[in-house]
This record gives sequence, C-alpha cells and structure tokens, in this order.
Amino acid sequence: MSEADGAKTETHDPAYPQKYLEFMRTGWRDAQLTPQAADGAARYAARRARLAAAFPGETLIVPSGHEQVRANDTNYNFRPGSDFFYLTGEFDPESVLIIRPDGEATLFVRPRSPRDTDEFFKDRMYGELWIGRRHTLDEKAAELGIATANLADLPDVLSGLAPRGTRVLRGFDHTVDAAVLPWGERDRELAWTISEHKLVKDAWEIAQLQDAIDATVRGFEDAARVIPGDRPVSERLIEGVFGLRARHDGNDVGYSSIVGSGAHATILHWIRNDGRTNPGDLLLMDMGVENRNLYTADVTRTVPVSGSFTPLQKQVYDLVYASQQAGMDFIKPGVKFEDVHTTCMRVLAEGLHDMGILPVPVEEAMQKDSMLYRRWTLHGFGHMLGIDVHDCANARSENYNKGELGEGYVLTVEPGLYFQAEDDLVPEELRGVGVRIEDDVLVTAEGCVNLSDGLPRTSGEVEAWLGTQREQGFRLPS
Repeated sequence: MSEADGAKTETHDPAYPQKYLEFMRTGWRDAQLTPQAADGAARYAARRARLAAAFPGETLIVPSGHEQVRANDTNYNFRPGSDFFYLTGEFDPESVLIIRPDGEATLFVRPRSPRDTDEFFKDRMYGELWIGRRHTLDEKAAELGIATANLADLPDVLSGLAPRGTRVLRGFDHTVDAAVLPWGERDRELAWTISEHKLVKDAWEIAQLQDAIDATVRGFEDAARVIPGDRPVSERLIEGVFGLRARHDGNDVGYSSIVGSGAHATILHWIRNDGRTNPGDLLLMDMGVENRNLYTADVTRTVPVSGSFTPLQKQVYDLVYASQQAGMDFIKPGVKFEDVHTTCMRVLAEGLHDMGILPVPVEEAMQKDSMLYRRWTLHGFGHMLGIDVHDCANARSENYNKGELGEGYVLTVEPGLYFQAEDDLVPEELRGVGVRIEDDVLVTAEGCVNLSDGLPRTSGEVEAWLGTQREQGFRLPS
C-alpha cells in the first residue's frame, strides 16, 4: 500500500500521470447539502445529558470504533459501537464523542474529502469517488444536533486530558485507549452506567424493536417457503434467503444466523451452516433482522422438515414450549431474573425425568451444587435485547442476572433441549434431536407481551404455518 501525498492506494492501482492528476484537480462543482435534523437528534441529546449528569464535572469519551480488515485490502461492513450509536445516532467509523465537564458534547468526525488534495479520487479508504460523499462538519452538526470537530484535532485534545478526571469506553479505539491512561475502575463505571441506562426501553425504542421483529417474521416466512418437505436443500440457502430480507428491510442481520438441520440443531452456535436439510429431521433456525436504527430481533423456531412432527419430536417440542410458556407466564415487574430461569428449567427437568432421562430426582437436579439437567439444556432462559442482540451486557450483575425485571425491559425467552448425537445417556432415537423456541418479550405493568407473536409457537401451529408458507411459495421482497 502506498500513502504518497496522503492518499491510500494499492500496489495494483495504475500509475497516475501528471496530466491526469492535473485534470482530475479541476472542474468540480462544490455541491452543498441541506441536511435535515435527524428525527432522533433530541433523543440522543437527552441520553448524553443523562450520562453527563451521572458523572458531573468529568470528561467522558465514547468512540465509534474502526473498520476491521476482512482480507488484505478489504474490510468488513462497518457497524458503529452500540453505546456510541445509542448516544449519537452516528454511523461513521473512527468518530469519537467527547462530553466535557460542563455537559456539552462534541463529535469528532472525519470531514468530507477536500478538493485541495488528491484524496477524493485516489484514496480507497476515504476518497469520495470510492466510498461516496461524506458530510462537512457543519452538515454533520446540523443533521445530528451536536457540535462537531475535525478528527485530525482529536490527538491534541486527548493529550490535554488528565486520567483522574476522564473516563473512556475502552476497547473500541486503540488510539484513544493509548492517549488516555486508565484510572482504576473509572472506565468500567462508565461502561456499566451506559448499559444500565439502556435497560428500560422507551416507546420509540419499543417501536424500533417491533420494526425489527416484524421484518424477522417476514424473513422466517421467506425461509419457510424455500424448505421443501421431500428433498434436501442447503442450510446456506435458508441463511441466504433470510439475509436477503434483512438487508432489504433493515440494516443487516443482527448476528450470524444459525441454521441447523438434524444433529446441527444441537450445536448452540452453529453458524457454518454447511449442512443440508433432511426430510424427517428437525430444522432449528435462530435468526434476527437488525433494523436501520440498529435495534435487533432475536427469534428461534424449530420446524419439522417433512411438515409434521413425529410423536417423539412432538414430545420434545411440546416440552420446550411448556417451559417457554411457564417463563412468559411468570415474567412481570419485580420478579428476579434468576427466578425466570429457574421456572423454565424446572419444567424441562420435570419433563426429562418423566422421559426417564434425568438420572436423579428433580429436586436434587435443581440444586445449585447439582444442576444435572443442564447436560441437555446447556444455556440460560434468555437475555436482554435492544440495540445489541445481547443488550446491556456491561450492566452490573445485581442489576441484571442477579437483579429484578422492570417495566420496559425487553428480553428473550428461549429454553431449549439438545440431545447430542454422541450422548450415550439418552435413548438412541433421541440422539441428534435439538429444539429451541425463542421469542422477544416486553415487560409490562401486568406481565409481559410477546412482541414476536407473529410467528407460531405450538407444535400444531408450526405444522400448519409451514404448510401455508410452502403453498404460497417464495416471492422476492418488494
């Protein structure tokens, strides 16, 4: 890679003759944008004000993050850090938010390509003829409702900050991390405070989640329509069809889609998706659309490829459904997160015992020094959901998995049973059977509302739904 004249070029780029360079530097009209203030500008400002009030008299730094190399000179599609976006609504990489001790905020961004250098037509990373027009600082400020500054000025600003009075959201920008030395637990306090501010979703956020979930429902319908009941197809075909919906209706998938047929369904994070469906097997699909404001759904359905559950498959499926329903019925403000887990797991443990699989009494298995049932359940009942698929991940334990649910929380309820193909402790006919049912629920004053109830959950409803989708056939999104 060459960086002569400040423009990043590659070894396979053609040479730039002087006449060509001179020609490219002339004849360009400076088109101005008239940006409209973003719908959420006031919302992001309120979030910043709330964060500043939690740390009066201190400087807070929240970076967006950098693009990551996929291979050689190609990068992964960039997605800004969730906490940064939550506070700014800004999508661009390398940006850095600084909230000063007086509570005023400045967004350091890379401005549009200047015409007094060759960057705009030579630079593959920043040149506007390569990546599209960027905003000027004034345009960005008008759009986001925040003061802006040139990213080039950031090092001087950082060099004047004292660690004792500064907190940094670390792990997103190595330049920022290196410029401001950590000071005790201060940075961790910033991270958990932002996470805990995100626990309660307001009406706008709930609408964003519903938007993502509705698109996810459409994506599951698309996927079901390309799953034949009489012949195999690739797991990646199903993944790709859902991904089409995610890119068309939203920003992207919210996480790597899990499409597991047969024994692959027992592998919790099966994202290779290089198998094939098989009539007679179950197919587990864990997929979610991330909408254009970066709120994501997280939904799982397990369907019988042939169109109908066998009696044994139905028994396992119905047990998982009973566990999920028990958890949903239990959820309301004030109940402990741990107790929702226990409620779901007890139903599964009792079912495993009734099936002759659990080798000890249920009460013994439920003890914290035992939990033998987890051999077949493996994971917890769910997690918080929002602008991340695992939202609020930096919240303190006492306010999350050891705490109580509150009105306005959105979380998944996703129990599962997984009988590994190599598990000699289960009957042979169960080996390679995996079932998970996952929905996204909103905690309300009375209990909870299933935001993803656009998809069926009972075994009979799933069979009927799959048949209906197959009859309709696949159609391109419009």
